[in-house]
Amino acid sequence: MTRFTPTPPTAHPLLGRRAVLKGLLTAAGIAAAAPTLAACGGGGSGGSDSKTVTFGSNYSDQVPRTAIAAVLEDFKKQSGIAATVNTKDHETFQQQITNYLQGHPDDVYSWFAGFRMRYFAGKGLSGDISDLWGQLGGNYTQAQKEASTGNDGKQYFVPFYSYPWAVFYRPSIWQQHGYTVPKTLDELVTLGGKMKTDGIVPIAVGQSNGWPQLGTFDQLNFRTNGYDFHMSLMAGKEDWAGKKVRDVFDNWKRLLPLYQENALGRTWQDAAQTVLQGKGGMMVIGSQQIGQQFAGKLDDLDFFPFPEINSAYGTDTVEAPIDGFMMAKKPANADNAKKLLTYLSTPEAQLAYLKSDPTSIAASSKVDPAGYNALQKKAMDFVGKAKHITQFLDRDTDPRFASDAMINGVNAFLNKPDDIDGLVNGLASQAKSIFTG
Repeated sequence: MTRFTPTPPTAHPLLGRRAVLKGLLTAAGIAAAAPTLAACGGGGSGGSDSKTVTFGSNYSDQVPRTAIAAVLEDFKKQSGIAATVNTKDHETFQQQITNYLQGHPDDVYSWFAGFRMRYFAGKGLSGDISDLWGQLGGNYTQAQKEASTGNDGKQYFVPFYSYPWAVFYRPSIWQQHGYTVPKTLDELVTLGGKMKTDGIVPIAVGQSNGWPQLGTFDQLNFRTNGYDFHMSLMAGKEDWAGKKVRDVFDNWKRLLPLYQENALGRTWQDAAQTVLQGKGGMMVIGSQQIGQQFAGKLDDLDFFPFPEINSAYGTDTVEAPIDGFMMAKKPANADNAKKLLTYLSTPEAQLAYLKSDPTSIAASSKVDPAGYNALQKKAMDFVGKAKHITQFLDRDTDPRFASDAMINGVNAFLNKPDDIDGLVNGLASQAKSIFTG
């Protein structure tokens, strides 16, 4: 992986995880072509019909594209306002987002909570919707509001759906062997030892994609050091070579003897198949990812929170990436944009979309779970009770740090776990360059 040369803030690309972060290292060249991501007429272009609103969408795959179109059609029926949709390929949308927002963006556009939202809010490239949150805030938990808030304390984001990261397993296999859900890291290690004795790979792992084990780092960090430290570390405000980060990797070393061999040469899909086949006991992954591999067999897929490490924090933090929507800084139709965002915050709109996705959950806490499958019902309760919600490392930190320092660092750790000193010193050096350079 070549080293990334930081680009100026105006050309700073933000990629989705679907791109597996690989494009981040050459994004400066891609971003130069960004004007091809044209808007449909928002961004203060003026002269728009009072019964229209423009909508910039990265829902480019056929199933989500059809689903979001149905949601917007329902909005039109209820409000009389037609949404003109500007759909771009998911990856292209992420690569070209900066130039898009600096031009004439659509009134409302799809995006992500966490650092990615805060970055554009901090650059003055998105609209403040704090007043709107005064009306729709009742649809969300405090943790979701926290994830929708910029560094200035104002809200810029409306959550639409999310999916939890946790430890997934097959209940039928566990029942067969008499395994019970571990509550602490010690119990997890003990359980892994039993699985090895039974001829089962304790923890299925596929890291050839680069990003999956970043999720394990997150779990270990906020379980060891708590949510506040985790988010401060992601912002480059903590010492990556300090004791707290070293403690994370020391805790991680305890799990490595339980890992599936050749993790760096295996995709996450193949690792998930190991769990599906009953050859792997559990896997730290997102419901949306592993759920794809369990299509038609979701009734034999369950999960539990990553176990407690530090009793001061317990399991109060949950990783649940949130997709949703933002508003242009100067939308041509501000009133209609806010009406659309209000509609998108409703259980009705979110459930309509999720008819196409049985592995994710609506962001609204007001959703009636009657139509959910068992996995979704548990995920709703899991996320709803969380005191804090994180977004996944590549969404919570500067993507230059995620794509270069962390992916390379985590891979080096998996390959050579005894050199923690060299690892954290290297991370600290790159953090200093990226966050203060």
